[in-house]
Amino acid sequence: MDFGLVLQTDPPASRVVSLMKRAERNGFRYGWTFDSAVLWQEPFVIYSQILANTQKLTVGPMVTNPGTRTWEVTASAFATLNDMFGNRTVCGIGRGDSAMRVAGRKPNTLARVSEAMKVIRALGRGEEADLGGGTVVRFPWIEPGARLPVWMAAYGPRALRMTGEEADGFILQLADLYLTEYMVRAVKDAAAAAGRDPAEVTVCVAAPAYVTADDSPEALAHAREQCRWFGGMVGNHVADLVARYGEHSGAVPDELTDYIKARQGYDYAHHGRSGNPDTRFVPDGIVDRFCVVGPVEKHIEKLNALRELGVDQFAVYDMHDAQEAVIDAYGQQVIPAVNS
Repeated sequence: MDFGLVLQTDPPASRVVSLMKRAERNGFRYGWTFDSAVLWQEPFVIYSQILANTQKLTVGPMVTNPGTRTWEVTASAFATLNDMFGNRTVCGIGRGDSAMRVAGRKPNTLARVSEAMKVIRALGRGEEADLGGGTVVRFPWIEPGARLPVWMAAYGPRALRMTGEEADGFILQLADLYLTEYMVRAVKDAAAAAGRDPAEVTVCVAAPAYVTADDSPEALAHAREQCRWFGGMVGNHVADLVARYGEHSGAVPDELTDYIKARQGYDYAHHGRSGNPDTRFVPDGIVDRFCVVGPVEKHIEKLNALRELGVDQFAVYDMHDAQEAVIDAYGQQVIPAVNS
């Protein structure tokens, strides 16, 4: 199993770079960041520094979207980094939650995501792409052998199907075992139905991880509070699904939707941060299901279970008060045990 580190691009950028260097030293192979232009610093600028200060780390957004940049600009940014550092980027993409809503826009449609994926991937590989209206372009400066995998974030049935049909990878932002099995199966089935080899779709589960010294009530309570924000972030996407499909429709598992009944709104000023006051509605059970919390052995146990469900990468959301400690614990104990 591969491991990734997910960070927000809070200033100073030097700390983001430092944590990514630490992650690579500890056996992480991927470095991911949020991509929301109003809330955080521009990730592509920081990617160049991460790549320059690491040797093998692959970097990318978790996730970008097709609405905040034109597609040829996004593709050019990836292709430029790949030309400079040797095919070490991956394009994670989705509809856009914070990036679009903070700017006063609605998240993108799945149809637009589909079109953007095709254009960004083609241009990033040095191929021609139609930007619309018959305008076909190609980057003349790309050398042969360029590649750019595009991984799609998804929860709902249409997005899961589209991921299996079109994307190179699937990003699932939660670590619940039941929902992972359900959604990975949906993606793989869609890939097979489209005539693709399901094994060609890389599966990445991303969730907060918090390593405690023991499983005492006090230690677990602190870990849960540090990770409760994640249930609120996922809840934004779940609320969109409930609005589209309704409650108990059968289109989306109740195990995903039931917990947001007490949700009362969301202020993006606290997005992705521990202590987010808008996530008090998230119960401890959801934190335990969606995240990975507890002593090292609990992390190893859950990650082994995820691997058995077809997960190829676990990406650690590292937004809490123990960033370095979690990176080191994974490098020294968790990653060696899972990959032994």
